[in-house]
Amino acid sequence: MAPTPSAPEVTPSGSPRTPPADRTRLLPQVSGRHHALDGVRALACLMVLVVHVSTETGDALAPGPVGALLSSSALAVPLFFALSGVLLYRPWARAALDGTRGPHTGAYLWRRLMRVFPSYWVVAVVALFLYAGEHLSSARHWFEVLTLTFPFNTAPHWAGPGPEGLGQMWSLSVEIAFYVTLPLLAVFLGLWAKGGRTVDARGRRLLGGLVAVTVLAYLALIPQYYPEPRELMHSWLPRCMGMFAVGMALATLSEWAWRESGPDGPVRRFCRTVGTAPGLCWTVAAAFYVLEATPAAGGRFFEPGNLWMSIVESTASIGFAFFVVAPVALAPPAPEGPRRRLRSLATWTEGAWLDGLMRHPVMVYFAPISYGVFLWQFVVLYLWRDFTGQEIFTGSFWLDLVPVLIGSVLLGKLTHHLVEEPSRRWSREFFTSGTRAGRGRMRHGGDARDPQPPAQDRSRD
Repeated sequence: MAPTPSAPEVTPSGSPRTPPADRTRLLPQVSGRHHALDGVRALACLMVLVVHVSTETGDALAPGPVGALLSSSALAVPLFFALSGVLLYRPWARAALDGTRGPHTGAYLWRRLMRVFPSYWVVAVVALFLYAGEHLSSARHWFEVLTLTFPFNTAPHWAGPGPEGLGQMWSLSVEIAFYVTLPLLAVFLGLWAKGGRTVDARGRRLLGGLVAVTVLAYLALIPQYYPEPRELMHSWLPRCMGMFAVGMALATLSEWAWRESGPDGPVRRFCRTVGTAPGLCWTVAAAFYVLEATPAAGGRFFEPGNLWMSIVESTASIGFAFFVVAPVALAPPAPEGPRRRLRSLATWTEGAWLDGLMRHPVMVYFAPISYGVFLWQFVVLYLWRDFTGQEIFTGSFWLDLVPVLIGSVLLGKLTHHLVEEPSRRWSREFFTSGTRAGRGRMRHGGDARDPQPPAQDRSRD
């Protein structure tokens, strides 16, 4: 079903055309390269590096507010999960609202596979040869690492969330589980949405379904502790689904705003309010960040604590992810011309500081290489600390952060150019070359009837 006549005009390619209206009434950007979301990805990448370096040096574990706030940088993980929800669920949300066919599942899964694994395999092999030790000859260990299934090993020989040099990859394992689950989840949400006769009814059903997914994520915390504690479940998908659901809900709202009936309905007003109030949203996000730093949210070193602490931690994660990503995901397209300069007073007085920050050259530089920086940082960190002779939980955070950042950036940039981009290009050509029957029409993870915004192809994940 096409959008209602009152919705903004849609071009033949399926991308909404920005109407020449007052900027305060513009609707969320849902197509094209979303530079501001790229900026959030870069921010999350830097936060991950901060928490890993500060934990290794012991600064994040030290008593006091500084250590607590450093440890809260782990909230970068919910940001990555929410971004995946926004970017990957958008075509399914669009299809559910319009009552049309969603993306081609095979093409989507293939592109996710080629997006994640080639670069990961390079880093994993290096880490295995450096740190696997006596387990280097273990076929099971190689299989678990190369398939990102090691978080499901209930009797691991390593300490912490993963093998040495790969401890951060537990979150990548969760991402892979989400990728595999998303098409099935989207089918159920789409079927549930079909019960609505209008676009608005379908939108309400989609949001209701995502609320149910979030509730189930909280319920998944119960078997993590009862009848006995199972700490490994902390790094499994079920407890994290609420963080993905936040992004999925934002994708739904942004697409729904273009189709909502009436001249200015509640969804459009909500999107406009949130999209033009980044200061308020990020202030609320800061409150959730502080909540994560308190003992109520559990320990600081991958220690969930108990059920109630995990509930608080999940609430802080979901709240932080929503209020950081929402004003970006629901904002209208950036105005034409150069980005707003942060040193300009007008940028702050006119409320354009978030766009100026997210499109800052530093963010633009980090966004495309953020996945490589994420992959290499523990290998670089351990090599640096071995070179300088530092023991665990000793050293200086700042003296370690700079060289580890430089090394991770250099390797991340090399990986991006030599592995990520070639893999991405090859995966696209595979589905557009016509070598497989019925796949010649595939483009960007969808079919010819449902073209995907280019931004969806650039999630970290």
